[in-house]
Amino acid sequence: MRLLLLEDDATLGSGLRDYLRTEGHRVDWCRTLREVAALRGEPFDALLVDWQLPDGSGLQWLRDHRAAGAVTPALMLTARDRLQERIEGLDAGADDYLVKPFAPEELVARLRAIGRRVNGGNASLRRFGPVSIDLASRSAARDGLRIELTAREWSVLEALVLRAGRIVPKQDLERLVLGFDSELASNALEVHVSALRRKLGRELIETVRGLGYRVEKPA
Repeated sequence: MRLLLLEDDATLGSGLRDYLRTEGHRVDWCRTLREVAALRGEPFDALLVDWQLPDGSGLQWLRDHRAAGAVTPALMLTARDRLQERIEGLDAGADDYLVKPFAPEELVARLRAIGRRVNGGNASLRRFGPVSIDLASRSAARDGLRIELTAREWSVLEALVLRAGRIVPKQDLERLVLGFDSELASNALEVHVSALRRKLGRELIETVRGLGYRVEKPA
């Protein structure tokens, strides 16, 4: 998953960024609302939002984000633990609320839970004909046989599976896979898609000419 981490504490922010990356996520870490504004229009799978930031309220930012029509799942990360504050955070548009201090393992588990809810409560295992994809274990199999994928191939596959049934524009897919600060060779995405088709079957990933890529909704 590509995550936006909005956290001004340097120690906590860097620690979460590094831990989430070891878990296979791509993380864009911002310390201020001004930095977040520079990412306007960037695609993310989930938002991790601190309540109070040096230049404003993360809660109000999330409220405005929702008012503008954004539906990206969001998790509040805050030291505010009173009942009324938790209610306010959820009513502002957060899908979950995690009180500091917390274990990073719990954060990752809550991200998995949010993903299940967003996808209609489905388990992490998705089936596409002979192909099965387990988002929790980050593994893929065809006809019951596990297929080895590179980290980059898995990132491309995960981004498409999380958006099954929707066309994902090439530019968005590149950003979801690499994040904001990375650059991709002009044909690298096509190389990874080709490798996935070779390993999992050409029918899994559809090229929608001039628009992007799509996998159909799982069975």
